[in-house]
Amino acid sequence: MNSYSIAYATLFGLGCVLAGPSGAQEVKQDPWSPSREAKIAPVTQAQLDSADKNTANFLLTNGNYAQTRFHPARQINRDTVKNLHVAWIFQTDVKESMETSPIVVDGVMFVTTSFSHVYALDAKTGQQLWHYNHKMAPVTTFCCGPNNRGVQVLGDLVYLATLDSKLVALNAKTGDVVWKTDIADPELGYSETMAPTVVKDKVLIGTNGGEYGIRGFLRAYDAKTGKLVWNFDTIPEKSVGVWATKDATGRDMHRDIAAEKAQLAKSGDPYAKLGGGVWQNPAVDLATNRIYFVVGNPSPDLDGAVRPGDNLYTDSLVALDLDTGKYVCHFQYIAHDVWDLDAVSPAVLVNVRSKDGKSIPGVIHAGKTGHIYVHDRKDCSLIRFSEAMVPQENMWVLPTKEGARMLPGANGGVEWSPIATDPDQGLAYAINLHQPMHYRVENSAYPNGKLWLGGAFTAIADEKQSGNITAVNYDTGKIKWQVKTPEPMIGGILATAGGLVFTGEGNGKFAAYNSSTGKELWSFHAGAGVNAPPSSYMVGGKQYIVVGAGGNTQVNFRRGNNIVAFTLD
Repeated sequence: MNSYSIAYATLFGLGCVLAGPSGAQEVKQDPWSPSREAKIAPVTQAQLDSADKNTANFLLTNGNYAQTRFHPARQINRDTVKNLHVAWIFQTDVKESMETSPIVVDGVMFVTTSFSHVYALDAKTGQQLWHYNHKMAPVTTFCCGPNNRGVQVLGDLVYLATLDSKLVALNAKTGDVVWKTDIADPELGYSETMAPTVVKDKVLIGTNGGEYGIRGFLRAYDAKTGKLVWNFDTIPEKSVGVWATKDATGRDMHRDIAAEKAQLAKSGDPYAKLGGGVWQNPAVDLATNRIYFVVGNPSPDLDGAVRPGDNLYTDSLVALDLDTGKYVCHFQYIAHDVWDLDAVSPAVLVNVRSKDGKSIPGVIHAGKTGHIYVHDRKDCSLIRFSEAMVPQENMWVLPTKEGARMLPGANGGVEWSPIATDPDQGLAYAINLHQPMHYRVENSAYPNGKLWLGGAFTAIADEKQSGNITAVNYDTGKIKWQVKTPEPMIGGILATAGGLVFTGEGNGKFAAYNSSTGKELWSFHAGAGVNAPPSSYMVGGKQYIVVGAGGNTQVNFRRGNNIVAFTLD
């Protein structure tokens, strides 16, 4: 709604009274802020393919199709970062959890808020160009906050997935709706918080709802028309698997296989309501025409008695053919998960060292378990897993009616927060949560699209919660450095060619660290939780860092409504 210059940076924590999302009209401008046309040239597929080489723009949610979150600009570096200051602050209309990854195209920035608002801003000044306020359906059903993680642009269209499970294409210049498609029924538990991925005239989108007894999917829609191209069910009709008794690290998960087989004979395969949402963007391997993504928890989350078997493909890395959506390979981290330690942070494509020391195409994923898993891209097989980035105790104790203590808790390790990588150093940077929890199981029938946890997981009130920023060498699995933080970390991280990593905390701190050592080099206090992934771009020869400061519903960090951009002068 308002763009603040650096002179008003001290007012950052002072928000205005905002209208809530209920009864909102579908408009593209505020009555006191007339819409202006965004001067933006159509984004080509060639631009998206080479996004990792473009210092001016930030074209995809995690920087490029490989999702490396490594920006090639180096004007802001270890020597100059001490001079970083606020360039502008934009205040949105929604004061609620903010998880947007700002997308920047030729000096125009696109950001989103909770409840699926989209803003087009002048990336140099922060001035609003247009505003799309999505008119929400009468019923929305969602887990973990009314979040939205961003948009993507292809051609002259901006693509948005909404909390009421719709896919919307907006005119990039004006914010007008070009087409709209229903993805799934929100009354059955489906919702969208992830940003779309657009590639080769396809819009890739998964679904949330693993806590509501849905059947998950990843889909491709035609980018020009919104028509369905293909659908991949993340829960196959034969979801039983191989009756695995150990997790990816080789530890026993204490499954009662005999009881599960008896339940299977009694009730059949539970695939139709088994969950398996997709929280984050798939990584795209343009060379092989494959996509790689991770699948979330089974449903109900904690009660495994009603869902016998490995519950494929929950808690898994999955690869598909981009053109057809056909299955290529998968790797399951936790079979028959009863701890809600699902796979949610996006997969990242990097070259890795194989077990025999050769450099091969790899895919890495940071888990809620606190491990970074390293895979062979060819067949999804596991090469190694990292040292644990968070304490692990009582793994894998089964939930009980009274409540069993285990950690990491259901929020992580690494939650949905995307990691960053620095290919020159062979490092992956992750932010982690440490929240000891009690797991309590309770059997209940499917509640027809309502929350279906099968019990509860609760943070233990008298145990300290904290977080960390960790750099892992993915070729060895060893932790290179770690910075402890006073509160759990959620939101994301950015690495740059300037030798820096940027990330924020729930207490409002946003900071830059030496990417080789973890030494803190600069910080800014925002007045609200900085729980969104940062982006970087250049306008007029100047590099900027931008991040949302709106707090977080899931771990209840202080809410705000600001997009903050920083530069050197």
